Amino acid sequence: MSLIKVLVADDHPLFRAAVLHALRDGGAVGEMLEVASVSALTEAVAGHADVDLVLLDLTMPGAHGFSSLVWLRGERPELPVIIISSNDNPRVIRRAQQFGAVGFIPKSAPVESIGAAVAAVMDGDTCFPPLAAVRSEHDALLASRLARLTPQQIRVLLCMADGLLNKQIAHVLGLAENTVKVHVTAVLKKLECNSRTQAAVLLKTLEAEWEPE
Repeated sequence: MSLIKVLVADDHPLFRAAVLHALRDGGAVGEMLEVASVSALTEAVAGHADVDLVLLDLTMPGAHGFSSLVWLRGERPELPVIIISSNDNPRVIRRAQQFGAVGFIPKSAPVESIGAAVAAVMDGDTCFPPLAAVRSEHDALLASRLARLTPQQIRVLLCMADGLLNKQIAHVLGLAENTVKVHVTAVLKKLECNSRTQAAVLLKTLEAEWEPE
């Protein structure tokens, strides 16, 4: 396996250091980047088109559960993402699968498992614990709806979920307010939502612990 470029996205410095150390020891990683928030993640992905793999924590500042994973799948569908999380509930692992991750590493796992997972994924395999097989039809439907959105529309949706008005979204994303209105309309239509509130509630279901009633 040739040397690869890995982006580690986690808001705990000590854990990032442990991951980076494990990857260096593995010998297959040529360059490593690290970020601690969703905003830094978006900047890193935009600025480094040659990243080969992302190791992603679910609970960074700015994240709504699996929202960062969904954004990455929309922004760079060819870029493999391995979730690294302290929450290894089988439901969380299963949801990571359904929202497009290629692997899941519990933070309680031995550090050697990080290198093994990276090697497996870069060889074209997936790497999940054995408790990830249960499938949710609700999550499958949600994933299919979210897949309709463009990367920019996903950004708009995340801003809507934070309660931002169109003018505020335009400022945050550097767009014209009329452009934001067009995106909001498209988001609601593609998600089959009747209001911004309904779309925000739908995004809430991306929280790792959410369960359909």
